[in-house]
Parts: sequence; C-alpha cells; structure tokens
Amino acid sequence: MRAIDYFDRGFVLAPDRAAFVGDGASFSYAEAADLSWRIAGAIRRRSDPGVPQQHVAVFSPNDPRAFLCVLAALRAGGVWVPINARNGVDENIFILRNCDCTWLFFHSSFAEHLPRLRQEVPGIRHYVCIDRDDDAENLTWADVAVASEPMPAEAPELRGPQRLCTILSTGGTTGLPKGVAWTDRTWETMVANFLAHMPCADPPVYLVAAPMTHAAGVIAFPLMAAGATSVILQKADPLDIMQAIERHRVTHLFLPPTVIYRMLAHPDVRRFDYSSLRYFIYSAAPMSVDKLKEAIEVFGPVMAQGYGQVEVPLMGTFLSPREHLEILASGDERRLRSCGRPALLSRVEIMSDDGRILPPGEAGEIVFSGNLVMEGYYKDPATTALASAGGWHYTGDIGLKDDAGYVYIVDRKKDMIITGGFNVYSTEIEQAILRHPSVQDCAVIGVPDDNWGEAVKAVVEPKPGQAVAPEEIIRLCRERLGGVKTPKTVEIWDTLPRSPVGKVLKREIRERYWTDAGRSI
Repeated sequence: MRAIDYFDRGFVLAPDRAAFVGDGASFSYAEAADLSWRIAGAIRRRSDPGVPQQHVAVFSPNDPRAFLCVLAALRAGGVWVPINARNGVDENIFILRNCDCTWLFFHSSFAEHLPRLRQEVPGIRHYVCIDRDDDAENLTWADVAVASEPMPAEAPELRGPQRLCTILSTGGTTGLPKGVAWTDRTWETMVANFLAHMPCADPPVYLVAAPMTHAAGVIAFPLMAAGATSVILQKADPLDIMQAIERHRVTHLFLPPTVIYRMLAHPDVRRFDYSSLRYFIYSAAPMSVDKLKEAIEVFGPVMAQGYGQVEVPLMGTFLSPREHLEILASGDERRLRSCGRPALLSRVEIMSDDGRILPPGEAGEIVFSGNLVMEGYYKDPATTALASAGGWHYTGDIGLKDDAGYVYIVDRKKDMIITGGFNVYSTEIEQAILRHPSVQDCAVIGVPDDNWGEAVKAVVEPKPGQAVAPEEIIRLCRERLGGVKTPKTVEIWDTLPRSPVGKVLKREIRERYWTDAGRSI
C-alpha cells in the first residue's frame, strides 16, 4: 500500500462526503481527488525527467489546500517533506537543503522568506503559492490545480514497500534536525497499528489543531481510509478547539499535553458538549496524572495515549480509553503514569548499556524493532547505524516495564541528573510539581554545583492569572519525593520556551546555566 491509497479508499467509500473543512475552503473527497490528480500532473510535467523522485515541501499553516498538496506529492510518486510553519527560517532552510527539495508549495503568509530561500536553497526549482492567484513571480493555485491537466492514471509509478515517500524532521530540541526517512511500509504499519487499536465504527470527524506537519497531519491518513472528515484549524487555540468539537461533532482529536493543560485552565472548559468524542489522543510528552484524571472528568472516558517518535511513528505503545478507566477503577493509579503496552505491530524492550534485555522493574533504554521503525536518517548512515544497532531502534528514552507489560518513561538519557552520586530522573519531579493547582507547566534540569556536581533546579510556569511561590514548590517536592530529589532552587517564569510542536526546550533552559561552567554535565 502507498500512502496515497488511504485517501483513495476514503474517496471510494464516500466521494460526496466532506474530506477537508477549514476557514475559507472546503473540499469533498471527489473534489480533493480531482485536485490532487491535477496538482500531481503539474508536478510530473514540469519536473526534470532526469530526477526519478521529486522532493516536495509544503510550507503553510494548517490549511485544506496544504493537505491537497501533500496528497498530490504522494500521488505523483514524490517525497513529501513537511516544513513546520512555526520553525525559524534558518532551521527551515537547513531542512529544505538537507532533504534535497525541488518543489516548494507555500502559503503567502511566508512570502517574505522567499528571497532567502531562493538564494540559500538553489535546489528548489518550482515555487507555488497555494492561496493567491495574483503572484506574478511564482506558480499559483490556478496554474497547478485549476488549469493543469490531471496526471494520467496509467503513468508509471515507483513501487515496492521500501520506496522512500516521506522525510519528516526531528524536533531539533538537541541540535540540528535530522531527516527521518519513511517508506510505504512505514506508513502501512503505522496505519494498521492505528486502526487495530482505534477502529472506526462510523465515519470519523477528525479535528486537526496541532501542526499538520507532525502527528496531527499523519493521523489524518488512517482516518481518511475510514472516510473521515478532517476539520482544520490554523492554530491550537483552546477556545477554538472546544467550540469546534461541539460545532462539528468531532470524534477524534490529537493534542500534546501542554495544549490540554491550557484547555483545562480555560474558564469556559465545562461549557461545551464533548459527547461526540471517541478518542482524545495525547502524546509528545508525559502528562500529569492529576491533569489526566481531570481531562477524563471533563472530556469523558475517551483519553488515549500513544508513545512513539518521528523514527517510530505514532504508536509504538498504546494506552486505550478502556485501560484508563480500568486503572482508575482499580484504585492503583500508578499505571496512569505509563505510556501503555506495546502496540500490535511493535516489539518494545528495555535494554541495558551493554545490550541485555532487562527484566520487569529494571530501568534501561527503551528500544523498538519491527516495520514501524524508520528506514533511517536521510543521507546520514553514521547516525542511522548508531540509532539502529543490532536491528533495534534506540530511542534515547530511559524506561522500564512492569509485570503486565506496561511501559514507563522515566526520563531522557540527556535529562538524567547526577547529583551527589545519585541518579535523579527529571520527569518524576515534574510529575510532582504539576500536581500543584496553580502550575501550568514546568521543567526540571540539573545546573552546575560545586558540592553536588549537579543541583536539581525547577523552572515553573504558573497558570494565567495565578501565582506560585518557589518555597511552595520546594515544600511540595520534599513531602512527596524526599531531600535528594527536591529542587535546590526554583524559578518562576511567565512562559517556558517551546518547540514548534509544543515540547519544552530544556536545552535552551540548560544553556542559561551551563554556558559559563566550562562543562556540560
């Protein structure tokens, strides 16, 4: 199966159903299919015939037309390269160069970056503005989607499960992003995993609020195979999301925990009808147990967690809505801290530094194997070899399994704090701090200390309009965690730095304290 085949299945099921709904633009499956064939035709006819695969970047806010360009790139046998609209321009220039992009479909709101892109990414041969037809410098939507002839159905296509079709970039939270190569087999395994664990009884209505360049966009594909309508918001505004759930009778939604926290903190969160929801998927970062329980109370028994990485898309492990309820009913909430059990098409183990698979209860690095794992890092065999030694993908996450197979993420290897000879995992401290009723989010890091080597420090972001005193956080941690894990210092910041997909950038926070230390650990 090719990635485009999942959309085509939705088209066969319900050609007249709305496929994409957004501000100012809405397309049925039949309309979207026709336009994707036309744009694919433009890509094929205008490209250098000596280049077997066009690498097609889409640089846009969440927008139905951007989705059509993604479909067209895949239909044309090309490689989709998502470009996050929230990245800095320097990072996007690096991604475009690194991924050998030849086409750029862009939204006019980013036209100011084109002079630099033309100068610094000479490999791009074709620029297409997707939302304005009065652009005299570039191709336009009219050129590629209206006036273009559809790609011939009999056109030859690159086949085979290991055909490269997508290059997604890692978050860049630890340095320059790496291009993660997905094949048709990666997509097929991801879609099968998703639908095996979250089957669709009725045509879904999926709300795309997080960036479509990441998990929110990828999740649309298995749901399109079930004939889903994707309702697209330009940004993840809490009030807009809550209103859209009620207005469109949304059944499926994905958000990172940081956005869910903002929704729960909104004064109107309990005013809306969420009864249509079937799966509210959270991922990308650990979620506070207290806030998870609150989310179940507010949104219903629909919370579902998937754990993966760009290298292991969406669902290496899964914690279903039913399991959430069973854990709550058991009275032992410890398993709400887990990210579930291995998904159907994933093997997940805990491995020691010397390569041994560890028994339940012992902490080590979480590793994956199976067809869900990426093909490798694009044009980077050395890094691929390090991450994929012995057939395992090494996540860089420290975790453990319990006797029932539930996987717990303890920390990132790079986030482990060694203070006075003790290993301290920052996520455990963050979970405790997030129980404070006035805390919106937090980050725990190690900072240089002459006595301890590293000292535990917490940086706390309060909820809007609320105040938190450092001594409250220290007292709370000492009561729950004891002296070794209690932060020696606490700072209160109005906002924490975040990546374009909402992950807290601990690297940026750490740099403030380690730059003049002459060491990094």
